[in-house]
Amino acid sequence: MSLFDLSDRARQYQSDLLEFMDSHVYPAEAVYEEQMRESGDPHFQPPVLEELKAEARRRGLWNLFHPHPGTGAGLTNLEYAPLAEIMGRSHIASEACNCNAPDTGNMEVLELFGTAEHKEKYLRPLLEGTMASAFAMTEPAVASSDATNVELSMVRDGEEYVLNGRKWFASNALHRNCKVLIVMGKTDPSAAPHRQQSMMVVPIDAPGVTVMRGLPVFGYQDREGHAEIDFADVRVPVADVLKGEGEGFAISQARLGPGRIHHCMRAIGMAERALELMCRRASSRVTFGKPVSENANVQDWIAEARIEIEMIRLLTLKAAYLMDRVGNKEARTEIAAIKVAAPNIALKIVDRAIQVHGGAGVTDDFPLAMMYAHLRTLRLADGPDEVHKMSIARRELRKYRTKTENNQHGGNK
Repeated sequence: MSLFDLSDRARQYQSDLLEFMDSHVYPAEAVYEEQMRESGDPHFQPPVLEELKAEARRRGLWNLFHPHPGTGAGLTNLEYAPLAEIMGRSHIASEACNCNAPDTGNMEVLELFGTAEHKEKYLRPLLEGTMASAFAMTEPAVASSDATNVELSMVRDGEEYVLNGRKWFASNALHRNCKVLIVMGKTDPSAAPHRQQSMMVVPIDAPGVTVMRGLPVFGYQDREGHAEIDFADVRVPVADVLKGEGEGFAISQARLGPGRIHHCMRAIGMAERALELMCRRASSRVTFGKPVSENANVQDWIAEARIEIEMIRLLTLKAAYLMDRVGNKEARTEIAAIKVAAPNIALKIVDRAIQVHGGAGVTDDFPLAMMYAHLRTLRLADGPDEVHKMSIARRELRKYRTKTENNQHGGNK
C-alpha cells in the first residue's frame, strides 16, 4: 500500500471530474473565448461559465476544496490534490467547480473566523457560487513580500474603524459578482511587528472604497481583474474585525498555507497539459524532412518534463500529507519548497512547449501564452520565490546553529 493511496471516495471524485472535463469543460473553452470576444468587456461573466457551474453542482463536483463536511466535500489536502491538478488543466475549470482563488481562501477565513452574520451574508452565497470576493493585502507603496510592511491605516473611532490607504493586485475585485473584500491593515503601529495588523470584512460598495483600475498582467486583463483600490475614510464596524485586533498576520498565515498548495496543484495540471500539447505538436509537425519529435533536443525536453512533473507531484503530495497529519505549521518547509518548485518547473515546461509550437505558441490560439503569464505571476503571488527560499534556508541553518552551540558546551562530541 502506497503512502499516498487515496480512499475509494477520492478516486470516485477523480473519475467523475475527469469525465466532466472531457465532456463539458474542454469543449466549453472555445465557447468561453467567443463569448468574451463578443462581449467586448474583459470582465464579462460569460453564460457558458454559469452553465458549467450548474452542471458541476448537479454532478456533485462542487466546493471540492472545502474540508468541512456539509458545506464542502470534506476531503483532506491529500485527497484534494489530484482534483486541483485536474482542474488546473483548464483556466475555467476551478471556477466551474467553485474552487477558484481567492474565493477558496476567503471562504476558509470566513468559516474559521467570521461571525454568524458574516457566514450568512457572505459565506453562504460564496459557497453557493452566487457571489465573488477579493483579498486586499498587497500595497503599491511598500515591499509587500514582507507583510509587516502593510501601511493601510485602521484607526479605532468609537464602535468603528476608519480605513485609509491603497491596495493593489486585489484579484477578483473586478469580477462581476464581487461583493466583499477581506482587507489587511495596520491597527496598532506600536505593537510587536506581527501584532500590528488586523483583517476586516469590507463590502466593495462601502462609501470611500474606490476601485481605481484593473492591472494588466503581461498585457492580459484577466476576467476577474487584479484591482488597485483606494480606501478613503472607509468606516468599518468593530464587529467586522476578523478574530480580533492584532490577529491579521496569524490569519494571513492560516489562509496562505492551503492557498499556496492549491496554486501548486493547479500548476502541475498546467504543466501536464503543456506537455501533452508539446507532444502532439512535435508529432504532427515536420521540419527538414522529419517530425519535430525526432529531434534529440525535443526528446530531451519531453523526457525532462515527465521527470520533473513526477518530482514536483510527489513533493506536493508529501506537503499535502504532512498538512493533514501534523498541520500546516509543521509542513511549512514542504509548503515553501513546492511554492518555489512547482511554478518554476511548470514555467520551464510551458516555455519549451511554446518553442515547439513556434509562432503559434505565443498567440491566443493555444493556452500556452496565458499559462506562461499566469505561472510567471505565480512566482510572486502568495510570496515571491526569494522569501520562501529564505525561510527554508533559515530552518536548515537553525539545525546547525543548535549543533554548534551544543559542541561549544561540550555536547555532540
